[in-house]
Amino acid sequence: MAAALESTLEIFHLATGTRQVVYRTRGHFEAPNWSRDGMHFLINSEGLLYRLSRDGGEPVRVDTWPLNRLNNDHGLSPNGRLIAISDKSDPDGKSRIHVLPADGGAIHLVTPDGPSYWHGWSPDGQTLAYVAARGGSRDLNIYTCPAEGGAEKRLTTAAGLDDGPDYSPDGRYIYFNSMRSGNMKLWRMRADGGAQEQVTIEDDTRDWFPHPSPDGRWIVFVSFGTDVPVRDHPPNKQVTLRLMPADGGAPRVIATLFGWQGTLNVPSWSPDGKRFAFVSYRWLR
Repeated sequence: MAAALESTLEIFHLATGTRQVVYRTRGHFEAPNWSRDGMHFLINSEGLLYRLSRDGGEPVRVDTWPLNRLNNDHGLSPNGRLIAISDKSDPDGKSRIHVLPADGGAIHLVTPDGPSYWHGWSPDGQTLAYVAARGGSRDLNIYTCPAEGGAEKRLTTAAGLDDGPDYSPDGRYIYFNSMRSGNMKLWRMRADGGAQEQVTIEDDTRDWFPHPSPDGRWIVFVSFGTDVPVRDHPPNKQVTLRLMPADGGAPRVIATLFGWQGTLNVPSWSPDGKRFAFVSYRWLR
């Protein structure tokens, strides 16, 4: 009998350490963003974007026409009025960043060059942080540019892979993951790219996609084992979700699950910083 994938959107409650199932279905979806009013999530599936009520129900498609090859790098602006998406519908198949109204509508191209993968809005809504490769290089580095488009600024220059940039709620820092130490670990830099420093210790995990909580207290991220190649985040792996104080301290495991990149690659905190959303998977036979 063939196996079928089941995807589950869950909420983790920090106060109780419990997991709450919101939506479960056969098939693949990923990357939940929590809306600014706390009432719904954005998820992507099969190249399209959907809105899902906080209480579950059936997802409703968000109009992104003519783009229909979205990946899992998307997120709402701080005021909730816009969505940044990453899409590879262009003939060359390279991901580029676009911005559109949150209710659907006219789409604006932000990064003409590809590949570009969105990951963060600055708290004032003026700047996008993203990952890109330029000049034919395989290296991925972190860039910023105005949210309406314009000249981009390269913030990192390390060989290999820097990924997952997300702003601190005060806008002073960008957290990201980097393989520059030889392992994939979490790093932090000033919003202008200065003072780059490692924030998770060297241990037996590969740490990806740091997300500061809206109240500035916590960083949540996903960790793979060292059996995974250092620059990879493959599907169908046992992963852990880990939480660490934003002002420093040892991370602790808060959940173990079957997951991958789309489990927690985009900002998914509730507006009050007391919960976050993620996606777990399992195979059905």
